[in-house]
Amino acid sequence: MSAWLPTAPCTPQACVEASAAVRARAVPRALLRLGAVLLLLLAGIALTPFGARIPPSLVRRWCRWIVRAAGVRVRITGAAAPTGGLLLVANHISWLDIPLLAAVRPARMLAKTEVRHWPVAGVLAARGKTLFIDRDRLRALPDTVARIAGALREGAAVAAFPEGSTWCGRAQGTFRRAVFQAALDAGVPVQPVRIGYRLGGGTATAPAYVGEDTLLASLWRVATSRGLIAEVEVRAPIPPGGSPDRRALARAAQQPETAAPAWTHTVLVA
Repeated sequence: MSAWLPTAPCTPQACVEASAAVRARAVPRALLRLGAVLLLLLAGIALTPFGARIPPSLVRRWCRWIVRAAGVRVRITGAAAPTGGLLLVANHISWLDIPLLAAVRPARMLAKTEVRHWPVAGVLAARGKTLFIDRDRLRALPDTVARIAGALREGAAVAAFPEGSTWCGRAQGTFRRAVFQAALDAGVPVQPVRIGYRLGGGTATAPAYVGEDTLLASLWRVATSRGLIAEVEVRAPIPPGGSPDRRALARAAQQPETAAPAWTHTVLVA
């Protein structure tokens, strides 16, 4: 592993709530949930050849269905994401963050190369024109930034998690600057998004996918949980030229919202 590769101190043992023994009647429900998620992913793979003809509103709805199928309610609040070239950035906690960010606006994801090998989801990512980054090769970073800037100039939205690693949700890392250079080079706005998970009024860490955790373990925790809510706050976009350099832009994208957006909307999937 490269020395420059960002890491988080979060681990399943230290940060993820220890689940009580799963009741026997919860197992069939969890299996149904996972089956529904799988069917939705397979439907997405089947429809990828028609991607350009599928309305963005339907893609956003499909992404919310994936999260809801896993047993998680979705609450989206905040400013509407702009059209045209746009860099969406968010904190990173779970595999659920990917469909949640796409529910804000369908976008080409920036993902680690390991995602290519995920079962089912890896195929969907590759067909969805995901921009893969080899995090172990620092020399490949300038080329990745150039490819992101090229996609942004063409009017695409690109979604990224600039922390470079997942955190449990009770704390978060610092946004790394490289991806913001692509927005500066392309002259497009940056759309900050804040993602969190709640259970019974408090922060939930069951959806976290951290440290040496496995995707299967995280999937099972989510599927066997009850009452999980995903909260997605879409903050005011940062216009081109709103920050002088990538360091300032990264800082502006991560800082708490200081003013209410011009208008807000709320979407709650029960």
